[in-house]
Amino acid sequence: MTDLERNPKSGGIDRRTVLQLSGAGLAAATLAATSASAQYTGTWDKVFPPNDRVDHRKVRYANRLGIELVADMYMPRDLDTTQRHPALIVGHPYGGVKEQTAGLYAQTMAERGFVTIAHDASFNGESGGQPHFISSPEATVEDFSAGVDFLGRQAFVDRDRIGVIGVCASGGYSLAAAQIDTRIRAVATVSMYDMGGAKWAWGGTPMTDEDRIRSLTEIGAQRWAEVDGAPVRYGALPDVLTEDTDPITREFFDYYRTARGAHPRATTAMAVSGDPSYLHFHPFDHLDRISPRPVLLIAGENAHSLFFSEQAFESASEPKELHVVAGAGHVDLYDKVDLIPWDKLQSFFERHMTV
Repeated sequence: MTDLERNPKSGGIDRRTVLQLSGAGLAAATLAATSASAQYTGTWDKVFPPNDRVDHRKVRYANRLGIELVADMYMPRDLDTTQRHPALIVGHPYGGVKEQTAGLYAQTMAERGFVTIAHDASFNGESGGQPHFISSPEATVEDFSAGVDFLGRQAFVDRDRIGVIGVCASGGYSLAAAQIDTRIRAVATVSMYDMGGAKWAWGGTPMTDEDRIRSLTEIGAQRWAEVDGAPVRYGALPDVLTEDTDPITREFFDYYRTARGAHPRATTAMAVSGDPSYLHFHPFDHLDRISPRPVLLIAGENAHSLFFSEQAFESASEPKELHVVAGAGHVDLYDKVDLIPWDKLQSFFERHMTV
């Protein structure tokens, strides 16, 4: 990761810093698993403990683009498979994998009565798509509809009661998916990021024409270099912290680079050549089209990303709800189970996905 630019006026983080964090800085980290991967042994490869009240199995299915997705499926151990039940698709953060926060949400919601899947996004984790460690907004949005396809083919799932939980970047992707797939009956986002806004319009303020052209020119030059045989360049979290490391990077580091959340398939690296595609990714532009299906936006009151949920709330039509978690930061809602509003999530989906 490049040295990050601190905003001297606010004491916080400017747009270019977050653009770099999300993978758009051209000076990037080497793609490699961190040393924390050594902790993973045995058959249970999640960063959270298994729940003895929930059954788990790995499943595979293809999306519309022909990419094979790999997901973890969770079901209540006492599920009556002769009946049809509500189901949820859970998406992971940008650069993450299903064995981290998405899996925790999927397993916990299964304990609460839902059939759930947590999938690896196309080109990431165990899912297909080559080259790996790239991000395609079209493919990532399509992955949610592919999850609907898969769940709807299960005899014990009610096709009319399928919802989505999107964590961090998957919050933006899931909102985009719900706008075009009416089979998604309800959407909840947690610590949501709009990756188009994060990369190219941090805080809702678009890049200047000069900055945009400079960034695209740099990425274009890198593409030429890669075509000519140079190594692919990635944006990723640093492997070590320094005294100059900014607060946002430290927050993500504490999850992805420590035993708390590190996973060998979650390098956080993304090829920077894919960033221009996010210039066209604006998931908030047509949020009103989700209505009359409901939207729940969950964010921490101390989260640096709270403004994304506030922007989405303003753009969405009823029924909509913004639920701010007292005392919580952005990454707190990845895994701090005492802060995550499980009852709110359960009641939201039960209320809006009734028979």
